Amino acid sequence: MKSSVSASLDGGLDGSLGIPSQSGGLPYLEADSISKTFGYVTALSKASLSLYGGEIVALVGDNGAGKSTLVAILSGVLQPDEGVIRVEGKEVGIDSAQSAIEHGIATVFQGLAMVEQRSVAANLHLGREPTRFGVFVNRQQMLRSAQTVIAELGVNLPSVRAAVRDLSGGQRQSVAVSRAILRGGKTMLMDEPTAALGIREAGHVYSLMRQLRADGHAVLVVSHNLVSVFDIADRIVVLRHGRVIANKAVSEVTRDEIVGLIVGSGQHTGD
Repeated sequence: MKSSVSASLDGGLDGSLGIPSQSGGLPYLEADSISKTFGYVTALSKASLSLYGGEIVALVGDNGAGKSTLVAILSGVLQPDEGVIRVEGKEVGIDSAQSAIEHGIATVFQGLAMVEQRSVAANLHLGREPTRFGVFVNRQQMLRSAQTVIAELGVNLPSVRAAVRDLSGGQRQSVAVSRAILRGGKTMLMDEPTAALGIREAGHVYSLMRQLRADGHAVLVVSHNLVSVFDIADRIVVLRHGRVIANKAVSEVTRDEIVGLIVGSGQHTGD
């Protein structure tokens, strides 16, 4: 399941936001001037974001900044009021979670959406079970493809036959990510993937994210943990009151500067 696509930051800057330019092609996923309101509340105001293969981008901001709304729009759960979404340079309409998957966008939400009494293999193929003669579930094919994707990612599981209820939190996250890859996800959106995990299990998830980056995936992670963000991310995008106010390479910014931007005491590096 490894992607042959690879790309890396060239260290340059593009525009007033300080966006690192990318060698090796178009972004896998681009949100351009996305706006969304709920009644009189503006959740997003002309928010723009680009994700390239072979990088991890952290999306940060205070509660209510618009992070979850942006992820929901990119994953097809919500539709924007204004703005454009592009996949590898082509404008697309993403009006459902299935539509997002068809465009190579896979989302791992905090809830994970697992059926705990079923096996790892069954959860990896949930709703997309391979069949024989179009009728019977091909369990052997399920097991083989599950074993392949788990091995490719180096995920430590007792067995793909094990019930999800018997797995640790970190292992469940790994299964959710593996399912996203098995469904063709080139762009991975991860919403607070370590929020309910201990230090050791969170470390396993971060290792998995690094593996995704090494395999050429584009990874967007929503996180409140700035220590981990500075450890794993290549870029940090800051949302405040629904607007992207900073988009910086990790090497160009300090943790204190990001905190200042989140709470409103720092200098904006964009509109």
